[in-house]
Amino acid sequence: MALLEVNNIETYYDNVIEAIRGISIKVLRDQIVTVLGSNGAGKTTLLHTISRILDDEDQPEKGTMEFMGKRIEREDPEKIVALGLAHVPEGRQLFPKLNVQENLRMGTYIRRRNHDLDKDYSRVFDYFPVLKNKKSQRSETLSGGEQQMVAIGRALMSRPKLLLLDEPSLGLSPLIVDQIFQIIRKINEEGTAILLVEQNAHRAFGVAEFGYILENGRIVLADTTEWLVEQEDVKEFYLGITKDISVKGYKRYKRKKRWR
Repeated sequence: MALLEVNNIETYYDNVIEAIRGISIKVLRDQIVTVLGSNGAGKTTLLHTISRILDDEDQPEKGTMEFMGKRIEREDPEKIVALGLAHVPEGRQLFPKLNVQENLRMGTYIRRRNHDLDKDYSRVFDYFPVLKNKKSQRSETLSGGEQQMVAIGRALMSRPKLLLLDEPSLGLSPLIVDQIFQIIRKINEEGTAILLVEQNAHRAFGVAEFGYILENGRIVLADTTEWLVEQEDVKEFYLGITKDISVKGYKRYKRKKRWR
């Protein structure tokens, strides 16, 4: 049984503009699934729809969503978090005047009992050691990469079974992106499923097992990432590989970037 199953979901903005059109996706337990697409394709709207953080007038008009076997398309966002789904939004959206540890603590607000907080902090600091020495520093003073680490750490504090990640590499240097994707791989290997929205197809295909290509609010391709990288349109438009360049070089890149 799928951990998350979205069936024929349609979401409109202002009850007029159709942002996503009949989308169906699945995420299995312990799996990394990626959603790729150009700006405006509907990727962020899809994540907002799943986590139910849309405005009241922008709720899904059609379709169903199940998480952990429970229907969630009309559920309150905080109840979805309590079920084990956490969302790391595009742009981090931290509390700028709060320090690192306070921002992390915000990820526990839905938990009924906050025992073992030290264990949760330790887990986050194990993933992101740089944050341990900055836990008393206000988040607005951190670098973009450090802020992204805090955003992911905050979501992990809720002990999710599924993590939604929206553009985690956005605006970061290649070195920091390397670190972030190493941690994404590690989080997944330790038992958390991940639904990853990412414009950097090389990075996304490097960690994901299954992928969806989204265009104009619709799924146009869906298969394993091994199959997707063989498709000419995907190679040209998402990987920058022309027909004159063998995909073997990319496959070597993917094997190298698995960080096992």
